[in-house]
Amino acid sequence: MPGKPFVDQDVCISCRLCVETVPEVFRMNDADLAEVYDPIGAPESKIQEAIDGCPVNCISWE
Repeated sequence: MPGKPFVDQDVCISCRLCVETVPEVFRMNDADLAEVYDPIGAPESKIQEAIDGCPVNCISWE
C-alpha cells in the first residue's frame, strides 16, 4: 500500500462519491465532509478508485 488515504477537508465539496465507492474506509463527519475512518478497511485498488473518482482531487495517499 502506498501509505494511508487522506482527505483534504479544505477542498472536499461533500459529494459523497468516496463514501459511496468505499464505505468501509470513508464516511461523512459532523461537518458533512469526507474523512477516513478505517484506512485499511478495503483493498488498495478500491481506495484508489475513490481517489481517481474524486471530482476535486481532495483524496490522496500520505
